[in-house]
Amino acid sequence: MLIEFVTQPQFNFLTTFAEALKVPVVNNELQIPSSLGEGFVRRVDLNDDFRLLIHRYRLNQELILKRIGSSEPASFISVMFYNNEEPVSMVTDDEEQRNFSRYNDMAIQIASNNLDSVVTFPANSEIYYTVLGISISRLKTLLELRQPDELINAIVNPKGSFLFYESMGTETQMTLKQLSEPQSANGLAGFYYRLKAATLLYDVFTKLHNRRSTGHSPVNKADAEKLSIIRKAILSDLSQPPSLPDLAKLGGMSETKMKDLFRQVFGDSIYNYYQTARMEEAAYLLKHKNYSVSEAGYQLGFSNLSHFTRLFERHHQQKPKKYAAGG
Repeated sequence: MLIEFVTQPQFNFLTTFAEALKVPVVNNELQIPSSLGEGFVRRVDLNDDFRLLIHRYRLNQELILKRIGSSEPASFISVMFYNNEEPVSMVTDDEEQRNFSRYNDMAIQIASNNLDSVVTFPANSEIYYTVLGISISRLKTLLELRQPDELINAIVNPKGSFLFYESMGTETQMTLKQLSEPQSANGLAGFYYRLKAATLLYDVFTKLHNRRSTGHSPVNKADAEKLSIIRKAILSDLSQPPSLPDLAKLGGMSETKMKDLFRQVFGDSIYNYYQTARMEEAAYLLKHKNYSVSEAGYQLGFSNLSHFTRLFERHHQQKPKKYAAGG
């Protein structure tokens, strides 16, 4: 199932989704028909320029949400949270969708409303997907920053498009699951949703602030597509360290621009990003695929298992054998 839409400040995704599924919207919520799966999508209007869209469902077919960026200047931002049992692919072009890793670096996306994106949810997977939409003017009021750092300033005082990805911690995951739970009819639901939305924003902007960025370059649609291609190439084979010249050639960028833009969008250098993804994949193989330590190490390109063990312990604060045993 493909749903395509153009982002505008007053766009109502819930209505578009309901029309595609041929179901009604009741009290700002639609129920997934049993023929397609189970669950719901709920819209919560916190203000006329501040809202939540909460997806909580399991579908029996693949769902693709294709967002076409607005042609207007950035005035509204979307913060998208993906908290699913199965990984999702997020790309900015029409290439085949594939999942390369369990690394959740793209679990949170912060983007201006004039960039494109494609989100793919696999069939028969539990979906916890929440979109927080807010105008830049209201965001500035909420953050109350007198002197925002360079990165946050690029969001609250935009001079062009912006795009950032962050990983998702357990506290954010918990908040998202709480948002999907039914609220009591005591008249305090609005207050509850505002608190949770503020918590999500605080978590996201704390992560962005901790990057300690000293500069920011606008990210256009072409750059976003190139970064998507580069990221795919890095994660396509975690047994081989990335070649910067090859990646730059693949993305049609100079090495300098590629490295600077990659760090800006993903918050880390290409090599550190690769190593983190490698260790997340190692954890997945040990815990969920029952690989032995040597099997996981060799699978990820380590000929020296002592080196693999040291690197794994540095990332996960446990030796791989103990981690696999659930210790």
